[in-house]
Amino acid sequence: MQRLRNALELWCGPAMQDIGLQDSEAFDAAATRLDGLRLTTMEDRFDTEISLGHGADLVTELTDLVAAHPVREKLVAALMRALVAAGRNSEALQAFQRTREALADELGVDPSPELSALHVALLRGEVGQQKENRKTNLRAELTSYVGKDTDVAAVRELVADHRLTTLTGPGGSGKTRLATETARTLLGDLPDGAWLVELAAIGTDGDVAQATLSGLGLRDALLGEASNLEPADRLVAAIRDRETLLVLDNCEHVIESAATLAHRLLGECPRLRILATSREPLGITGEALWPVEPLALPEAVQLLIDRAVAVRKDLTVDARTLERVCKALDGMPLAIELAAARLRTMSIDQLADRLDDRFRLLTGGSRTALPRHRTLRAMVDWSWELLDDAERVVLRRLSVFAGGASLEAAERVCAGDLVDEYDVIELLTALTEKSLLVAAGDGTPRYRMLGTIKEYGAQRLAEAGESDLARQAHLAWFTELAETADPHLRRTEQLEWLATLKADHDNIGAAMRGALAAGEAHAAMRLAAAAGWYWWLIGRKAEGMELITAAINTPGEVPDEIRAVVYALTSMFVTTGPGDASEAAEWVHKAYEFGQRSRHYHPALRLVVPLERLLREPDAVLPVWELLLDDEDPWVRALSRLHIGKMRIMLGQGEDADACFEESLVEFRVLGERFGTSFAQTELADRLALRGEFTEACEHFDQAIAVVTELDAVDDVVQFRVRQARLYWLMGEKDASAAAVAEAERRAEGITWPGTLAALALAKAELARWNGNAEDAFDQLGIAVKLLGDEALQPHIRATTHDLHAYFADDLGQAREHRAAACQAAAETGYAPVIAQMVVGVADLALRHEQHEQAARLLAASASVLGLTDRSNPDVSRIEQATRSRLGDAAFDEAAREGAETNRDELVAVTLAS
Repeated sequence: MQRLRNALELWCGPAMQDIGLQDSEAFDAAATRLDGLRLTTMEDRFDTEISLGHGADLVTELTDLVAAHPVREKLVAALMRALVAAGRNSEALQAFQRTREALADELGVDPSPELSALHVALLRGEVGQQKENRKTNLRAELTSYVGKDTDVAAVRELVADHRLTTLTGPGGSGKTRLATETARTLLGDLPDGAWLVELAAIGTDGDVAQATLSGLGLRDALLGEASNLEPADRLVAAIRDRETLLVLDNCEHVIESAATLAHRLLGECPRLRILATSREPLGITGEALWPVEPLALPEAVQLLIDRAVAVRKDLTVDARTLERVCKALDGMPLAIELAAARLRTMSIDQLADRLDDRFRLLTGGSRTALPRHRTLRAMVDWSWELLDDAERVVLRRLSVFAGGASLEAAERVCAGDLVDEYDVIELLTALTEKSLLVAAGDGTPRYRMLGTIKEYGAQRLAEAGESDLARQAHLAWFTELAETADPHLRRTEQLEWLATLKADHDNIGAAMRGALAAGEAHAAMRLAAAAGWYWWLIGRKAEGMELITAAINTPGEVPDEIRAVVYALTSMFVTTGPGDASEAAEWVHKAYEFGQRSRHYHPALRLVVPLERLLREPDAVLPVWELLLDDEDPWVRALSRLHIGKMRIMLGQGEDADACFEESLVEFRVLGERFGTSFAQTELADRLALRGEFTEACEHFDQAIAVVTELDAVDDVVQFRVRQARLYWLMGEKDASAAAVAEAERRAEGITWPGTLAALALAKAELARWNGNAEDAFDQLGIAVKLLGDEALQPHIRATTHDLHAYFADDLGQAREHRAAACQAAAETGYAPVIAQMVVGVADLALRHEQHEQAARLLAASASVLGLTDRSNPDVSRIEQATRSRLGDAAFDEAAREGAETNRDELVAVTLAS
C-alpha cells in the first residue's frame, strides 16, 4: 500500500507537460500510456484502501475522478464500493446507472461482466462485507437439498483422492448444487477454504484466470510485485502455497481455457484441489469423473413436493400424477423446479397433461438465476449453441429413435450431406461427452436421449425440414433388421436375435406407427410381416395385434406375398384371443388366396395350406398335416408333427398322440427353438396328468416355464404356471397350488392380452369349484366372460359355463338343464377332451339322482372318448369312489363294462331324460 502511495506522490500534473513537442504522434502516444499507468495505479490504490476499510474516506476523490473518466469501469467500481462503505447504497446504484448510460452513449457497449456482477452483489447486499478472514465465498442456500446425500459423500471421497474432479451431466441435472454442497462439507479440512469461481458470466472468449482471481477476491494491489504479471501468473503466485479447493463452475463454454488453466494450477500449486462442473470432461490426465445422474423417482417426487408446497400450500398431491410428471421430466432437478413453479396457477393434473409441450410450459424460473436456467428451452439452447454443425445434424436426427440407438442404426439414420457414415461414431462420442447423449449397456453401448433432449431434437429436426427423411431412414433400417432376424427366430440362434430385437422393441413400434401415420401401407405391411412372429414369440400379442390390424386397414398397394404373410400371422393371433372360428377361417382363406399368387415361401404360409384344406375338408384333419412331414424346413416338420398329436387327441386317438409329442419335442430341441419345445412339453405334461402321473407332469411344466422364461414370454409363463397349480391341487399340495396361482397373478399384472387373462380367470374358477367356493368360481367366470367378449359365445366356453352352473345348482331340474346345454356345446366343438369332461358332468348328475349303475356307465363312456380314464379330473375319482362304495367292486366293474360297450349319446340322453 505504501509503495502505491509513494509512487503517486512522485507524480505532478499531466505526463511530460514540460516537454513541448507539437504535432508528434509518438509523443502523444507515450504521454497517453503514462497517464493510463497513473490511472491504473490509482485504481489499485483505491482497491487496496477500500479492502482495508478506508472506503468512506475516498468518496470525494473518487467522485471527481469518475466525473473526469465516466467510462473507466474500475474507477466506477471503486466509487460504488466506497459509497457502500459510507452507507450510501442508493448513490452507488445511481453511479452504476450513469456509467451504463455513458458506456452506451459513448462506446455503444454494455457494462463489463465484472461491473455487472458488482451491481448484482450490491442488489443482494453482499458488497462491503469483510472478506479477509473468510474461508469461502459459497452462499447459503435458500432451498433444501433433496436426494443427493450419497452423491455428496462419493464426490467428497473423489476430491480427497484426486486433485482434479469433474462433475459432468446435462444442463439442469444439479451439477453446481452438488459441487457447492460437497465443497461446504470440506471447509473444515481446508486451511485456506473453498472458493466458487462462476464462469457462466464470462463469454466464450472470456479470461478464465481473471474470473478466478475475481472469484477469490484477489485484487492486483494485494498481489504486490505480481500485479504486473499476466492473470494466470498472478493467480499462481497468489495460491501457490495455499491448501484450498477451487470450484470451477460451468466450464463447458470455455472448456479449452479452463482445462489449460486447471492443468497449470495443479502443476504449480501442489496443495490445490479443483472441483469442476461441466457438460463434458476437461480431458486432463488424472481427472476423476463423476456423472451427475437424474434423480431416482422417489427423490424426484420428493423434490417436486418440496418445491410445490413452497408456492402453493393447498396443493392436492396425487402420488401417481407426481410420478408421471417426474418420469416425463427424466428426474432432472431444474425441470422439476420449473414445473413446481407452474403449480402456482395450475393443478398437478393440468401440468401433467401439458408436458407434451414442455418448452412452452416450463418458463417460470427464478429472476436471479442465470438466463439459461430460467426456462427449459434456454437450458437446452445453451448446449445446442456450443455444438458444431455436424454434431447438430446427428443430435437432431437421433430424435427419431425410441429407446436408444445402436451404433449401426445411428450410422444409417444420421449420415447425410454434412456427416459421413464413418464420422458418426466420433460425433456420438462427442455428444456423449457433452452430456447430450447417454451411452448405456454392459457390452456394446446404445445411445439414448433424455426425454427433454429428444423433444428438443425433434423440434430442431422439423425446423431443418428433415423429419420425414430421418423417419424414412429409421423405418428402412428397422424393417431390414426385423426381416433379417425373422428366420433366425426359429433356430438355435433364437435368443441372440431376440435380444437384438428386444433392444430395439420401441424403435420397431415407433417405425410402424410412423408408417401408419404417414399412410404408407406397403411399408407398414412389410414391417408387420417381418415383426409379427417376434411379437408373438415374446408374448406381446396385444401390441402386435393392434399394429398388424392397423397396417391391414391402411389403404394402399401392397404386394401379394406380403399380404399373404400378414394374413397368416393374423389368423394365428385371432385363434389365441378374442375372436371366433369364422374370423380365423376368413384370415386363413385370405392368406391362402394371396399366397397362391406369390412365390414367397414363408413358414407361416406353408402352415396355412393344411388349415385351408381342413376348412374345406373337415374329415381330412390328419392327412392335411401329414403332408407337411416331408417339408424342407425342419421347424415346419416339427410343428406339423405336434399338430398331428393334438388332432389325434381331438379325435379321441390319444394313445397315438404321445409319440407325436415326443418326436416333436426332440426335433424342436435339436433346432434350439424354445417356443416349439415348450409347446411339446406342455402337451406331454397334459398326457401324463391324464394318467395320474402328476409329479412327472409338473417337471415338464417346470422345464417349459424355464424355456419360455428365456424368451421373456410372460403370458405363456402365466398360463403354464396356473395349469401347474391344478396338478399341485390334485397331488394334495394345496399350499403349492395357491403359490403357483399367486405367481401367475403377479406375472399377469403387466399383461393386456385378453386370451391370457381369460385363461387365468377360467383356471381360477375351476380351482374355486374344486374347493367348493361358488362365489369365487362365478366371480372368476364373470371376469373371463367379460375379457373374452363375443368369444365367450364359442362352444367350449359355453360348455364350461354350463358345467360350472350345473355343479353348483341345488335344484336337480336346473342342474339337468345346464348338463344338457353343456353336452350340446361340447358336441359342437368336436373336441374329445371337452366331450369327455361333459360326460363326467352327466355322471355327477346320475350320482345325485342315486343312479349309481348309470354313473359308473357314464364314467366308462367318458374314458372311451379319451382312450383312458382322466385322472386329472378330480370329479372322476370322486364319482368313482362314491359309486364303488355303494355298488361294490364287482357291480361297478360290470356297469363300467356296459358303459364302454354302449353308445355314449344314448347313455347321456337316458340320464338327462330321467
